[in-house]
Amino acid sequence: MSIDYVKPEQATGTTRYVGQAVDRVDGTAKTSGQARFAAEFPYPDLAHAALVHATIARGRITAIDTAAARVVHGVVDVLTHENAPAMKPAPKMSMLNLGSIASSSSVNYLATDEVHWNGQPVAVVVAETVETARYAASLVAPTYQELPAAVDFATEKHNAVPEKKGNPLLEGGADKGDATAALAAAPVSVDLEFSTPQYNHNAIEPHATTAVWDGDHLTLHDSTQNIGWVRKHLAQRFGVPEKSIRILSPFVGGGFGGKGRAWPGTLLAVLAARATGRAVRLALTREGVYHTVGGRTPSTQRVALGADAQGRLTAIVHTSVSRIARVGGLPEPVTTATHHLYAVPNIHLSHEVVELDLLTNTFMRAPGEAIGTFALESAIDELAWELGMDPIELRLRNEPERDPVSGKSFTQRMLREAYARGAERFGWRDRDPRPGVMRDGRWLVGMGVATAFRGSIHMPVHVTVRLGADGKLVVRCALHEIGMGTATAQAQIAADEMGVPLESVRVEYGDSELPRGVGAIGSAQTASAAASVLAACAKLRKAVLALAPPGSPLRGRRIEELEARDGGLHHRDGGQTYTEILTAAGRDHLEVEHKPTMLGFLARTVRDSRRWVKATTGAQFCEVRVDPDTGEVRVSRWLGVFDLGTVINARTAASQLRGGIVMGIGMALSEQTLIDHRTGRIMNPSLAEYHVPVHADIPHIDIDYLNEPDPTMPLGLHGIGEVSITGAAAAVANAVRHATGKRVRDLPITLDKLL
Repeated sequence: MSIDYVKPEQATGTTRYVGQAVDRVDGTAKTSGQARFAAEFPYPDLAHAALVHATIARGRITAIDTAAARVVHGVVDVLTHENAPAMKPAPKMSMLNLGSIASSSSVNYLATDEVHWNGQPVAVVVAETVETARYAASLVAPTYQELPAAVDFATEKHNAVPEKKGNPLLEGGADKGDATAALAAAPVSVDLEFSTPQYNHNAIEPHATTAVWDGDHLTLHDSTQNIGWVRKHLAQRFGVPEKSIRILSPFVGGGFGGKGRAWPGTLLAVLAARATGRAVRLALTREGVYHTVGGRTPSTQRVALGADAQGRLTAIVHTSVSRIARVGGLPEPVTTATHHLYAVPNIHLSHEVVELDLLTNTFMRAPGEAIGTFALESAIDELAWELGMDPIELRLRNEPERDPVSGKSFTQRMLREAYARGAERFGWRDRDPRPGVMRDGRWLVGMGVATAFRGSIHMPVHVTVRLGADGKLVVRCALHEIGMGTATAQAQIAADEMGVPLESVRVEYGDSELPRGVGAIGSAQTASAAASVLAACAKLRKAVLALAPPGSPLRGRRIEELEARDGGLHHRDGGQTYTEILTAAGRDHLEVEHKPTMLGFLARTVRDSRRWVKATTGAQFCEVRVDPDTGEVRVSRWLGVFDLGTVINARTAASQLRGGIVMGIGMALSEQTLIDHRTGRIMNPSLAEYHVPVHADIPHIDIDYLNEPDPTMPLGLHGIGEVSITGAAAAVANAVRHATGKRVRDLPITLDKLL
């Protein structure tokens, strides 16, 4: 179905809310200012903290003068490696220790005189006001012994080494057939080098933490999108039981992966609160986010494609070099999409990494696929030019029946349908295939396409559902709201499953005291939580039926014979409301839980991974206008058509998909982190100099989706938070190639590269 909003009377069957464009249940709170974020919770005697950042890339602190800062009126304390209480070292990453995955680096902040990157926190000033703290921090004067540092990716990439094998968070390299020989023998081929720069996180809410100790009990208000793992990490670093830490994160102003780990600001706020005995708030400045929160690694990529004269691929070679820090970070799984997108008998995929003296890189929307699809889908487009073939036809000619590398089945794959619908809606048939001939006045016009791809994952979630005798339903789970409409989607699902009005459902989330949720990462939260909400509601319906009193039309019925609707359970011979049943049983409420075991989850995951590949896919259509004199590029039209299973909320789904496309347009045309190759300093650490798209840069983005449920997923749904950034940069580059005849292989596509 299209993104056009579904009216209630259009809903079919027993479903009343799933699929509709329901308003966000937290919309009023957010638009009226009632929603509180991490830096907005009041505490008596609250102090404020500010960080002092290193100004060298590598070395040691030989002295640190805090005298001028300490005499500023209102300063409570200045913590350095000379006087700060010690945290325990960061644990080594292990899948058996989820707290270790939340570790942002191996640095034990303020417990060492070593400096590992330009911007590393080397002191924390605590004061009565945020202004005082920041001013005093500017007076702290470290002295350093500088050591040689490697900070320039371009000059150091020749030192890259193959990535380590066996990391379950990454889809590694692959070899099938003999790609080198097949490439050399191919009648038609392209062999291209691509590069993408470093990208930084710029969520609308900079990272913030409010930390309060009461003995060994810690209350933390934190802008995190990963409550559970961060809680485990803090327990390990501060030597307290996990149950002694409560993290509250009801609202987060954007995440995109950058709030999935425990970054220095969170750790040092907790440390400062323990050291001073005060409630402490540390809200990063925008520049502070660049200094202490990782972003996406830069990359260089080679994509070589061989094909026969009819456009059937015979070889794919996709290799990459990315970077990590000497103190942590994960390689970017750049070739992930290439594993799955095209039917080809000979494949070689590999990753290399180089260690630099920079801040660790981290998850950023669609890690790997976002930049990997830029190179792959640009190369596919270039092969279409070499063949004189329509780029959509080339893709469809190489659409696989089974996964190209593993040979597994796809649980669902409807890319052909997505491209067919998109081509019709976008007017692809009107595209003149010749480069540089379509015009709108003085503007050159180009049209490009690219494939979107993002794998689907499913994680265990613990949920309780409580039904009151008043007919109200409460769903409780430590989920996250980072802008995607979490509570709204789960309320829609629960309302349908129990047959109650949406306004009768309340979802409690964003609190580690609630049943364990899942991080808002990997596009996994909605589907994972939905599975548990469905299971809990099924248990609840059975529990209600067991309370049916003598004489009830439900008595003796099997649950499969009943329908949940109109606030109760019903059979064709009659039914009862939940209020009637619970009241007759003398119960004021009924509560059930669903708590999947980790062992059962792992067993199912292993079984499924051996059987099939789950993924969300899509077709990106872009039209650009290029000024031939100045090289200015304007995106004038966009259509994304996605195969993403069942859509829970048409309005929030459209918002998520548009947001990813906007991020992809920024990646293509303007975003890049500039690093001083001498000092390792980020030179554009602000929204004034790091150019994210603004409203004037973005046309109306048309969204469509197939809305075909995946039978292997709960409610047939896949994650949608990340897929729409994939393929987006390539669609822009391919449209620019059509408009100008120039293939830009190094992002961003700036004026100088077109003139």
